[in-house]
Amino acid sequence: MFDHCPGSRNLRTPTLAIRRCPQCGEEIEIFSSDRKVACGHCGFVIYNDLVSCVQWCKFARECVGEETYRKLVHENKGGEGKVSGKG
Repeated sequence: MFDHCPGSRNLRTPTLAIRRCPQCGEEIEIFSSDRKVACGHCGFVIYNDLVSCVQWCKFARECVGEETYRKLVHENKGGEGKVSGKG
């Protein structure tokens, strides 16, 4: 993996964010590498804004690692659009 790419930093070393469920107000933990997370209280799914270098950089597979690359590319091909879970 490349160590100098700032675009993949949050994918290689995920950071934790706390969001509020827009449906019930419960706190939801979501990591920067998560594409989506369901609320543990009501099941509402929030999405993380993961538009990143993985979608356009030819070195992405080497940079973030095979497992992370496959996860992000597979989920992106699943028809899920870019929906922000920020809030």
